[in-house]
Amino acid sequence: MHARDWLLVLIGFFIPPIPVLIKRGFFSADFWINILLCILGFIPGLLHSYYIISLYPYRETYARLGGDGHDNRVNDYGSTH
Repeated sequence: MHARDWLLVLIGFFIPPIPVLIKRGFFSADFWINILLCILGFIPGLLHSYYIISLYPYRETYARLGGDGHDNRVNDYGSTH
């Protein structure tokens, strides 16, 4: 795991929805599931948060390409790289 994911693990220990919000976004089902799990109990929300962190690890290519992992830019020859 990358150091940024370990930071999210630490943050998630205190407030589990924050790492899910960072990884998946506000309008994702994962975020709202985590909110519901935290309301039902701290441990289910914490485990779901750790699951999301491990399912979507930080990668340098995601950060460089804007987060989606796909480079869809067109070069001078009309093809994508």
